[in-house]
Amino acid sequence: MTKKAFDKIMAGLEDAVAYANGDTSRGTTHAVSPVDVAGIRKKLGLSQGQFAAKYGLDRSTVQQWEQGRRRPERSARVLLRAIELNPDVVEEAARRA
Repeated sequence: MTKKAFDKIMAGLEDAVAYANGDTSRGTTHAVSPVDVAGIRKKLGLSQGQFAAKYGLDRSTVQQWEQGRRRPERSARVLLRAIELNPDVVEEAARRA
């Protein structure tokens, strides 16, 4: 490893430790918007299986999201927000895919 690479890694570690100790000036956080999967699904009056089938999702994934064992990744959060805002358009797109 070159000294330059080592110095960059060390600086990053120092920033991480400082941030962990409360110095927020040395790091950036990105808030992840939570998605209420169960709320969206229930608002549509669908079971987990129906919701998954209608929007091209895996039923076990929907179940894990709702039970908090997994969190939707960014692309899934975008899809879930689209379902929440315009379920008919997303259903049509899923049907044509």
